[in-house]
Amino acid sequence: MTEELKIFECFSLAKKEEEKGKKHKGLVFVKQDNKKAEEYIQKAKVNLQLCDLYKKQRLDYKIPEEWFYSQYYCALAILTKFGVESRSQRCTALFLRYVKNKNLIDYSDEFIDRIMVYKEKEEKTDVDEREKARYGSSVQSEEIMQKYDFMMNVCRKCISAVEEIVFSDKKFELPKELLH
Repeated sequence: MTEELKIFECFSLAKKEEEKGKKHKGLVFVKQDNKKAEEYIQKAKVNLQLCDLYKKQRLDYKIPEEWFYSQYYCALAILTKFGVESRSQRCTALFLRYVKNKNLIDYSDEFIDRIMVYKEKEEKTDVDEREKARYGSSVQSEEIMQKYDFMMNVCRKCISAVEEIVFSDKKFELPKELLH
């Protein structure tokens, strides 16, 4: 299935669920909201502060979840600038890849890849790291501590990149083909 068809599927599925009175699990068009986009950035920053608290308390298993959501809130900030709401991690990442490939945003593939949800077992992302830490039996993890500085820097770069997008004067318009 092409990238464009996957995006259409995300919008189509959500529309059908909404019409049936269900909470959608895809993408829907909403009003663009700069304030909400800025709030997502703030929330991403708070998640990094939580990482420091968890590290001090050696609640290591909570940290990958905060790293992931810090990056995910950045993604939601971008969608908000386009007037798109998501209730699907997969659809969020697909939308970001789509608008990036259309040169509508300058955003690293690394940030998109990190939040992508893959069905294949061999494809690993930060989603898998979050789940491994969250649902595993360990509270403390040397593996997480070894990655701590690296991942904090990844999240800070992600936030910085999103601030460039959200606080720019650029007008974000949905690709016309998505509006049909």
